[in-house]
Amino acid sequence: MRSCNGNFGDAALLAQPSLPFCCNQSNRLGLSNTRPALYSCAMTSPQTDLPAPQGPRRVTARALLLGDRIDTAGLERSDTISATPLAFHAGTNGFVALYRFGVAVMIGLSPLEEDDVLGQVKLRVWGPHEHIDDETAILEISPEFDDKIPPGGAITMKDLSEQRLLVVADALAKSVSLGRDEREVNAVFDIIEPFAAQLARNGRPPWKRRSMLKLIGQTLLVQHRVSGRVAVEEKPDVLWDRPDLERLYTRLEDEYELKERGETLKHKLDTIVETTRTLTDMIDANTATRLEATIVILIVAEILLTIGQIIFWRH
Repeated sequence: MRSCNGNFGDAALLAQPSLPFCCNQSNRLGLSNTRPALYSCAMTSPQTDLPAPQGPRRVTARALLLGDRIDTAGLERSDTISATPLAFHAGTNGFVALYRFGVAVMIGLSPLEEDDVLGQVKLRVWGPHEHIDDETAILEISPEFDDKIPPGGAITMKDLSEQRLLVVADALAKSVSLGRDEREVNAVFDIIEPFAAQLARNGRPPWKRRSMLKLIGQTLLVQHRVSGRVAVEEKPDVLWDRPDLERLYTRLEDEYELKERGETLKHKLDTIVETTRTLTDMIDANTATRLEATIVILIVAEILLTIGQIIFWRH
């Protein structure tokens, strides 16, 4: 076979499709370019790989109601994000917020990291609960997302900034705390309802004085716990510095129905207060009736005694 410098080689090159630079360069250097070599150069031409598209990052957020109160004094750290609530980084890429009304919110922690944090926090819990209430949410993070919550879906956010995490933690903490308050108030209503039904049917209190005092104590205890635990209508302090996150908090507030649940709970507390007053008035009326009957009996006894003395002296 003739070389590429001959006429046959030039014709062969003209008949071939456009070749990579390596083949033309080897031809100019006087190297032997046979037909198989040309195909070899064409097959080894470099190719560019397109990057695979990446989906949104998913992070789990959990709020746990550990007890009646968490003492956060002395827990400040060098990486503290916020003092009220006490918020700081934990784990590899995690976030923790501790609320004084007994709630711990953990975002982006693995199960082992959550256990490690809870083991330290439980030492500061007052009035620990046997049953721990929890609220879980899924966060989807992507720069293409807007801060919104699709119906029945995850919470989508642009990033995991500390301010956005404080807003999410505040909503979850209030929601899980409201869940416990609602259960305690409903338990008192379960006790009051049979009492009110029997009172309406018979027209008199169905229980003894001690039982009524016990019910009054239960209603006052629930009223004290619920009214002093958390103020649902208060917004997180971070919104003062980041008013642009107001929309995210409003959407979280609507998703967890914080205002509606807070108003319903307030109405139920008002009903409990009125019931307590009614029970107290009934006890006072019963006491007054007994006192009046005792006075009447003493007066009658004194009259009878006086009549007896008069009859005795006449004889």
